[in-house]
Amino acid sequence: NKVSFGNCSINILFELFKLKKKPNVITIGGQADFGAFAGLIDNDFLEWFKASFSGAQARISRNDPTFKLWHLNGSLNSYSRDQHLFTFYELDSPTSSELNIVKNQKALFLSSSYAVDVFSKLGCENVIHCPLGFDSRSFSKINKKQDDKIVFGLAGKLEKRKQHHKVLKNWAKKYGNNPKYLLNCAIANPFLTKEQQETSISSVLEGKNYFNINFLPFMDTNVVYNNYLNSNDIIIGMSAAEGWGLPEFQSVALGKHAVILNAHSYKDWADEKNSVLVKPIGKIPCYDGLFFNEKQEFNQGSYFDWNDDEFISACEVAEKRFTDNPNNAEGEKLTKKFTWEKTVNIILNSMGV
Repeated sequence: NKVSFGNCSINILFELFKLKKKPNVITIGGQADFGAFAGLIDNDFLEWFKASFSGAQARISRNDPTFKLWHLNGSLNSYSRDQHLFTFYELDSPTSSELNIVKNQKALFLSSSYAVDVFSKLGCENVIHCPLGFDSRSFSKINKKQDDKIVFGLAGKLEKRKQHHKVLKNWAKKYGNNPKYLLNCAIANPFLTKEQQETSISSVLEGKNYFNINFLPFMDTNVVYNNYLNSNDIIIGMSAAEGWGLPEFQSVALGKHAVILNAHSYKDWADEKNSVLVKPIGKIPCYDGLFFNEKQEFNQGSYFDWNDDEFISACEVAEKRFTDNPNNAEGEKLTKKFTWEKTVNIILNSMGV
């Protein structure tokens, strides 16, 4: 599909295609949406996918090892006795149901070493760290600098977990209505109504309008999203919990400067050389009444918090880094360090196929 799960699944399929593998492919929901990759996919790949997808349920055997990319909730179901699950876990307190699902997998792949540690400490011996890769098919550098503004970027689906509201409040206080700065917000959440999002944003900004805070609609294609990432000078990654943080990661890999919380999965790719790091100050409960609700069977626990003044100080340091050199050469090294080829090799080696 067009969100992060879909981008991950399609990149994995690309690698299997390059390796000339012949898997049986079954989509959750029964449909395949390659719309995000419009203009980026050739016919050979589409024909390979159709051959892998068409009639898969007539060919599959429960004796075949199976790879599944999905949430923990819903992954006790499987087509195979040996299911290898790739999921994203962002909290710190797995429930008994979540632990049971993990223990019933042949292997569990997690992109976050922080999450691997959470499950390993609770006796899950089948957990494997599997970093994500830079999507070089979709994302590349474009020279889009047109004026002297310093442009910050804020991305990801609008929600409490990603600390968008806290970032907006602090950025507006520091830079709001200053013509030297711009904040590009690609935070449209397809799981919320337009009215819900507008009300939420208006509340945190106290009903004030800022001419230099730009809220962009949901971007349907990676070509358009690549333009967005290239339009920013400094990406903000202050999410309280992430399984990887694809927009931030891809921005830094494109040579953008960054303000990044030094916690959870961010620590797997962000360091003091490629990002300005902000130290977390502790944890807060994850419950937001929408995506995380207390006393449920899934998604319980806490995630990281940070200090307002330290965030703004980090923004000022990132400004200086950008002014000294607009290109983040250390960030560009991520394109070689993390690739989807490496991701898929970890998966296939674990599965023995």
